[in-house]
This record gives sequence, C-alpha cells and structure tokens, in this order.
Amino acid sequence: MLDLTPYIRPGDGIWWGQAGAEPEPLVNALLDQADSIGPVRAFMGLTWNERFAADLPDSLTVMSYGGLGQLRRLSRRGSLQVVPCNYSALPRLFARGLLPGDVGLVQVSAPDSAGLVSLGIGVEYVADALPHARTLIAEVNQRMPRTAGAPRLPLSAFAATVETDRPLREAPAREPDAVDRAIGALVAGLVDDGDTLQVGVGALPNAILAALSGHTDLGVHTGMITDGVLDLVEAGAVTGARKEIDQGLVITGAALGSSAMYDKLARFPVEFRPASYTHHPAVLARLRSLVAVNSALEVDLLGQVGAEVAGGVHVGAVGGQADFSRAASLTGARSVIALRSESRAGSTIVPALAGGVVTTGRADVDAVVTEHGVARLTGCTVGERARRLIAVAAPRYRESLERSLAEQEVVL
Repeated sequence: MLDLTPYIRPGDGIWWGQAGAEPEPLVNALLDQADSIGPVRAFMGLTWNERFAADLPDSLTVMSYGGLGQLRRLSRRGSLQVVPCNYSALPRLFARGLLPGDVGLVQVSAPDSAGLVSLGIGVEYVADALPHARTLIAEVNQRMPRTAGAPRLPLSAFAATVETDRPLREAPAREPDAVDRAIGALVAGLVDDGDTLQVGVGALPNAILAALSGHTDLGVHTGMITDGVLDLVEAGAVTGARKEIDQGLVITGAALGSSAMYDKLARFPVEFRPASYTHHPAVLARLRSLVAVNSALEVDLLGQVGAEVAGGVHVGAVGGQADFSRAASLTGARSVIALRSESRAGSTIVPALAGGVVTTGRADVDAVVTEHGVARLTGCTVGERARRLIAVAAPRYRESLERSLAEQEVVL
C-alpha cells in the first residue's frame, strides 16, 4: 500500500474520480491512513466502493455534489456534506478553490507508445480539477481503456503512481421491467429522427434507449453513456450525422456500464470531454436538436421536479439535469422528465415536493412521462399543467390529487 503521508498534509483537500474511474486502491489507502495524516476534506462523486458503507475515519470529511451510490448511506448517517450545484458549476468551483483541490487521486490507463496516459472512462470533472491540484497521484490500471477527446498526461505529471491490473467497476443495474418499457416507448415517441439526446443512467434510461432502436441519425451529447448508447450505435440508430456540432461523434464525460462496454469503447466514435465542455451553456445552446431526458423522484402539480432528497436523505443530485433541461427547453428541441407513477412512498405525482427541494424548475420542463401517458406542459396555464399531470398519475391517486388541486385553486 502506498504511503500517502509524504504527499498529503493535514488540512488538505482531496478529490478523486467517480464510479468505474474511482482509483479505489488510492482511496482505500487514504481511508486507512487518514487518522495518521490529520484532518482532511475529500470531494467525490458516485461511488460503489463498499468502504463507504462502513464507518469512516473521524479525521475525514466527505463532500459530494449528491448522494449517489454508497454515499446514500453516508447521508442517512449524517456523514455526508452535499454541495448543491449544477454539474456545469464544478469546473468553476474547483478553479475558485471552493471545493477540496490540493491533491487529486486519479485512475489512468497504461502509457501509450509516447509515454502518455489517458483519463479513460472518467474525464468529466477530473479534467477540470487537474490544473488546480498541487499534487497528483495516479493508479495506473492496465485495464483502463485509452479514450479519445481529452489531452493525455505524461507520467511525470504524477508525484507517485501505483500499478494495478484489475477490472473496472461495472454499473449495478436491474433489468428494465414492463413499466420501464412502457415509459420508454412513450418517450421514444417524443424523439424525432436526427435529434441529439442526453439520457441518464439506470434501468429506466436503458429502457428508453432500447425503445429508440428504430430511429435514424440520432446524436448523443451527454454527461455519461451506458451500454445502451453503444447498442444504438451498433444498430445504426445513432450516427450523429445531423448534429449541429461534433458531427459523427458521441460526446460524453464518462462511461458507466459493463466490462464488455469498456472493452469495446475504442472501436466506437466516442469522445470523452471535460464537464467544462459537455455541460457548458454555450456549447449546449448550439445543439438546436437537443432532447434532454431525465429521471426524477417526484413531480409536483406545478411541474417542479425533485430528484435529490427522499425521506430527508440525499439519494440523488442536481447533476446535469438542470443544465440539460434548461438548454433543451430554451434553445433545443424539448426537455422530458420520465418517471414511474408510483414508488414505495406512494404517488410520484404529488401536490407538493415531499423532499422540499426543487431540482429543475417548472419552466424548464416540456413534458412529463409516466407509464400512464405523456403530460405535455409547454404553453399550458398553471391549472392546465396540473390537470395534465394528474392524468398521468397512478389511477388510484388521481382523486386525491384532484382534491389537492381544488384546495390550491387560489394559488393556481
């Protein structure tokens, strides 16, 4: 195990990549050594590292842009500090020193013939944080693919490295069920041939991607890609031929999927770009064909979207939802929110957001889709929006939602 004490000082801020790009051997070394180093703060994103399901060192403060993966457990225990922000804001927050940034831990590919390493499947905020770190430490993983789109780095950029040959983490996801597939078919009906897609990750987004297999000349510009995107490229549905920018290319910041997907990335026209490109408002404004498809925990009768908090626990994030939803609704084609009509807590179409947090404002949502239909909201009055949302709620909740609507009549 690498001794981190020569590189990390008491009081330092540390960041690292997320999901399959998380440099777990380095992160685990930090967890083991944090108490001997002194108080440190850490910024991280989505993690599947089981170490974060257990108690953490007292000297370590964990920060994130949301409660994703194992971080939900930290939030439940009150051990996670969330920085609510749009994903597009992360580059600026690192540049201004508002996020932990003294030391960066990264997972990179093996060097190429020129001695340069790639950030692989996790370019996103990592590439934007790199220039502001005092010290960089790398896990050089023989199985991390070399990807195109972001500058490569010489090994001399790192104060220390560790060599590994381990499989990348695969995204844990359930298979889409009949409800997911029904929603996917409805969302596909809102997508025209030639549109450029932003789609999230998970079972429902996978069902949406599968439902698009009959489309032609689709483009992709998104924060994260999954197996479903490459399936559409293989099927000929995604060509990027009609994109206003980056024609012929799938643009993303990260990949979250299966090992088979990681292994074949190099054969596809996929470029990995930093968050300062993938989520930048000026870049998204050039995509006039942009269709943003995002998920949610709940939508209220005003059309406001909650995707972050459930039962007082951070289980999601603002992430790129607000960035893409606003761009798609304002300068692109359309902004879609897709969600199942029911959750364990009850109806997901609600009189008021139970989580108490608005992730995406009502003016940035063009349509809400459940398995019961499509609520088209653009150009509708407040009252009509509410009635359309009730029409796509689970049938057993519609009467109570109608009563709530009547009680809110003065406001509506």
